[in-house]
Amino acid sequence: MSSRSDSRKQATALTYDTLNGDAAPRVVAKGYGLVAEMIVQRAKDAGLYVHESPEMVSLLMQVDLDSRIPPALYQAVAELLAWLYRLENGVEEGPPPEVDPTIPVRKGRGRTA
Repeated sequence: MSSRSDSRKQATALTYDTLNGDAAPRVVAKGYGLVAEMIVQRAKDAGLYVHESPEMVSLLMQVDLDSRIPPALYQAVAELLAWLYRLENGVEEGPPPEVDPTIPVRKGRGRTA
């Protein structure tokens, strides 16, 4: 990866709908630069929480689009979703959980049908 691409903004978007049988969150959008800015702006416009974690985004950028997150990311994403749930329900105001940037992510795992 060149230094130019390393300096560009990155963004990913997840969806997780247990009512419709999602076994794990899926990456539904990802991109660099202008696309990343559009992802963030659309989320904000929709009233969604935007979590800024370069480590998490870096890991999620490795996941194929429309694929479930790999099991290696389950704990990190679950902790973030649990923190967000508590934040939205007025239970917690502290910082979000830390993300371990050394989590190995295998591309192509958990592809949805």
